[in-house]
Amino acid sequence: MRTREHSDQGVQVLAIDGEIDLACSPDLRTLLHAYAKKKSPALLLDFQGVTYVDSSGLATLIEYVRLAQPFGGKFGLAHVSERVRTIFDLVRLSEFFPIYPTLAEARAALLAAPGV
Repeated sequence: MRTREHSDQGVQVLAIDGEIDLACSPDLRTLLHAYAKKKSPALLLDFQGVTYVDSSGLATLIEYVRLAQPFGGKFGLAHVSERVRTIFDLVRLSEFFPIYPTLAEARAALLAAPGV
């Protein structure tokens, strides 16, 4: 797994390439905990380069969402491939994680005022 971080008009973007599995989930957890510690108001994971996510990767994502809830941190995924989306759908996490087709749509949704 490789990651790149940048800010895009008020949204922190973490682009991930490769597989998110047991071997790299601790590294991802460390990155996500840093965003939670900073109380990032909006975090978007760009999954364009993600080819696979296992249960440890899913647990890491769930953990971040739970850490972000107390401070109202918004979270979303973009560019999720059909193959990876199937994994989220199988365990019904596509109902828990907002998944957007593009970065622009994700950014607009994450920056929208509540109730809009």
